[in-house]
Amino acid sequence: MSAISQAGPAASEKAAAPQEQWRRPSYWPFVVPALVVVLAIIIFPWLFTIWMSLHEWKVGAPPTFVGLSNYIRLPSDTRFVESVWHTLVYTALSVVLPVVFGTLAAVVFHAKFPMRGFLRGLFILPMMATPVAIALVWTMMFHPQLGILNYLLSLVGLPPQLWVFHPATVIPSLVMVETWQWTPLVMLIVLGGLAAIPAEPYESALIDGATRWQIFRYISLPLIMPFLFIASMIRMIDAVKSFDIIFAITQGGPGSASETINLYLYSVAFVYYDVGYASAIVVVFFALIVALAGALLRLRQSTHWNDAGGSA
Repeated sequence: MSAISQAGPAASEKAAAPQEQWRRPSYWPFVVPALVVVLAIIIFPWLFTIWMSLHEWKVGAPPTFVGLSNYIRLPSDTRFVESVWHTLVYTALSVVLPVVFGTLAAVVFHAKFPMRGFLRGLFILPMMATPVAIALVWTMMFHPQLGILNYLLSLVGLPPQLWVFHPATVIPSLVMVETWQWTPLVMLIVLGGLAAIPAEPYESALIDGATRWQIFRYISLPLIMPFLFIASMIRMIDAVKSFDIIFAITQGGPGSASETINLYLYSVAFVYYDVGYASAIVVVFFALIVALAGALLRLRQSTHWNDAGGSA
C-alpha cells in the first residue's frame, strides 16, 4: 500500500512537470525594449564617444586614429588643468555653502511661528526660476557702476567690488548665485529629516536642561546626517556639471578665470571644432564625476548608522 501511495505522487509530479514548464512565463518580450533603449541612449553614445576620443577628428576632415594621444595631451594643456582646478573649487564651495545655509534655514523653518508656510513658499522661489533668467538678473546686480550690490556695500561703508569682472572674485561671485538658487533645495531635504525625528528626544533634553545648541549638536545633527549626505550628493553632481549660469554670466571670463571643464569642453567642441580632443575631455570629465560621487559614497558607507538614524 505504501509503494502505491509513493508511486501516486511521483506520477502526478511527472504529469504536472510538463504543464508547469508550459505555463512558465517568459519575460524576454518585456526586457528587450528596455535593453534596446539602454543600448541606444546610454551605452552606444558612450562607446562612440570613447571611439572618437581615440581619433583626431575635426569637423570637415575624416577621423584619423591616434590612440591615446588625446589623453596624453591633456596634462600638458594649461587651459585644461586650470579648468579642472576651477571646477573643483567651484564644486566645493557650491556644496558646502548651500548645505550650511540650507541646514540653518531648515532649523529656522522647522520651528513654529506665524506665517511659517507662506515664508517657506517664498524661500523656495529661487529654485523655481530658469537659470538664464537668474543669470540675467544677477548680471545686472553685479554691474560695478549700476549694480545694486555695490550700492548695498556703500551703505555700510565698504568699497565697491568688480564681482564677476575680476579674476579674483569671479568664482566666489558665481558661487553666490549658485548658493542663492539651491539653498532652498537643501532646506527642503533637511526639513524632511527634521520632521521625521520623534519628539521624545527633545522633550528629554529640555527636561535635562539642555540648551538649543546642545539639542541641535547632539540630537538633531546626528539624526539628519543621512539627509545631509543626500543633499551633498545632489549638490555635488549638479555643481560639477554646471554650465548655464556660468556661461550666461561670464562665458568663462574674464579671460579664462571662471572656465570650468564644461565650458572648456564647449569651446573645444563648438568653437575650435576639435571633436576628438573634446571627446577625450568628456571621458575624463565623466571619470571625475564618478570619482567624486564614489568618494562621497565611500564616506557615507564608512559611517555606520543605527536604527534611529544616528551615527553609531
